[in-house]
Amino acid sequence: MKIISTNISNPISIIWNGKELTTGIYKKPTNTPIYLGKEGVKDDEVSDRKVHGGEFKACYLFSEVHYAYWKERYPNLDWDYGMFGENLTVSSLNEKDIHIGDLYEIGEAIVQVTQPREPCFKFGIKFGTQNALKEFIEHGFPGTYVRVLKEGYVKNGDTFKLVEHANNSLTTWQFFDLLFSKNKNENLIRLAVENDALPIRKREKIKKLLK
Repeated sequence: MKIISTNISNPISIIWNGKELTTGIYKKPTNTPIYLGKEGVKDDEVSDRKVHGGEFKACYLFSEVHYAYWKERYPNLDWDYGMFGENLTVSSLNEKDIHIGDLYEIGEAIVQVTQPREPCFKFGIKFGTQNALKEFIEHGFPGTYVRVLKEGYVKNGDTFKLVEHANNSLTTWQFFDLLFSKNKNENLIRLAVENDALPIRKREKIKKLLK
């Protein structure tokens, strides 16, 4: 895996249900290194810290591979890297291969895979329809958030070096499917509940799915 684009955003105002809100989903590529901090990416807009930013969502990664699929579905959008609100657009990122808890070294930083992105209404606004949320879920390749264990700068061209593979874990793809599928796999639920790379609130919520 390699960084194709580093992306950050300024605050943008949007209207939702008649109210003006601020969002940081409109990220744009930057040609300079970006600093991954433990609470978020330096100089990047995070408007709603209840659902973005913080220890377990410090930085969002999305795969360059999936851009072709979405460009075909939404050809009239103004396409550029950062379109999905990701801080890092990554080549060859495969949600079926990376596991929650995996540790990677990128540039100066060391990060841990935490949880997939769950789309919200702001994603729908950016794509021009709230139907995009359902499509995102059905497509099943959500990218992943990471926790920053060692802060530092990363830049375009930096490669991901696996530091430690998480044992007895589930992939990002499996966890995303678990969140939205009707038929819940109890073995995967148990793996998620026992995985401290997930925030405790998420694990407690998942635990309630056990029969």
